[in-house]
Amino acid sequence: MNPAAASALRQTSEAPGPVRLLEAWNATGRPAGLTEHLERHGPPPGVGASLIEAVEQAGLTGRGGAGFPTGRKLRAVAGRRRRAVVVANGMESEPASRKDQTLLAVAPHLVLDGAVLAAQAVGAGKVHLCVPRTRTGQLRELASAIGERRAAEMDSVHVVLHALPHGYVTSESTALVHWLNGGTARPLGPHPRTYEKGVQGRPTLVQNVETLAHLALVARHGPVWFREAGTAETPGTTLVTVAGAVENPGVLEVEAGIMIEEILRCAGGPAEPLQAVLLGGFAGTWLPADRAVGLPFSRSGLAPAGAAPGAGVVIALPQDACGLAATARMLAYLAANGAEQCGPCRFGLPAVAADFTALAEGHADAELLTRLRRRVDLLPGRGACGHPDGAARLASSALTAFAGDVEHHRHHGHCQRPPVLPVPCETQMKEWR
Repeated sequence: MNPAAASALRQTSEAPGPVRLLEAWNATGRPAGLTEHLERHGPPPGVGASLIEAVEQAGLTGRGGAGFPTGRKLRAVAGRRRRAVVVANGMESEPASRKDQTLLAVAPHLVLDGAVLAAQAVGAGKVHLCVPRTRTGQLRELASAIGERRAAEMDSVHVVLHALPHGYVTSESTALVHWLNGGTARPLGPHPRTYEKGVQGRPTLVQNVETLAHLALVARHGPVWFREAGTAETPGTTLVTVAGAVENPGVLEVEAGIMIEEILRCAGGPAEPLQAVLLGGFAGTWLPADRAVGLPFSRSGLAPAGAAPGAGVVIALPQDACGLAATARMLAYLAANGAEQCGPCRFGLPAVAADFTALAEGHADAELLTRLRRRVDLLPGRGACGHPDGAARLASSALTAFAGDVEHHRHHGHCQRPPVLPVPCETQMKEWR
């Protein structure tokens, strides 16, 4: 098994309530092969357009970050005239997230069931499973799982595994489509819409692998069963990567809409007093800890605070860490990992990252804060994709959540507290194809 996934999996059994996606792992402590998968879940049911209605009734939403209603995406693709294509997105380019590689490691057949069932529902003849080429162990395991299914002749559609370059923006849906069409793994912007014209010009369903695994369970057990977990507004369970200052960081499966305080408790509780919580990952939102813990982990629950679950990430920042230094490192990473296709990515993000670094290191000039706020405000809505918007959200929330530190750094220099949170190397993407 992928070492990173194995490390993340240690704490999945700590989650309260129903465990669905990770049921086999929690029961056995090992990845589920095809035989064990079928013994536990039974064969995938024969479904067609009726699955779309079941998914709509279940209220399943995308687990990749956007939270779009899955039934609506299925229906949009199924309603086109040309034969469709399904893309299963296992790229998980959010550096703080481990949920998708964890799920693919321990329950690959549940994901593959969902991808095939989705293809049947929208009338697709092929599924493309996209995974980063850097995860060589996982690629071998997935190829073996697909081979098992092919030998058993259990899938009515062809499943093809692809190894893509791994960068922050290469998981975006149009980037996947562009790569599959022979181009680079760079986002194309909002048009054309993939459900209208995607892979080979065909209507294309791009769906996160966790979403597809949930779909496979809805197909088996129905929408009423799915809604037995979560809340009426946010039904089902969801995978969450919990990191930072908690006793047992890792991937948890929790009921959707659970309080953030309960998520932290399921990860063993804070390892030390908390200063803030980052929700959603590197493109997410910092909130003071005392405000964050009382919020439900759902789009509607976090919206009043200007936050969202994003890719299912909760990072706890301890009291003795420097939130500005941590944010500066994240912004430097985001600036180095844009698609370099538009002004905000090429010039805006590096300028914001440089200003934030100067602030964090105590080198602020008299105009820095005014200049930084102006630059942050200029980023959203101007990029060829949403990458600059996420960076602006992170920077703006940090200036608010760590307002006291901002003043200290401006007037007294570096606070000497460590950034604590790990951030990947800032090296610019060199491989897009």
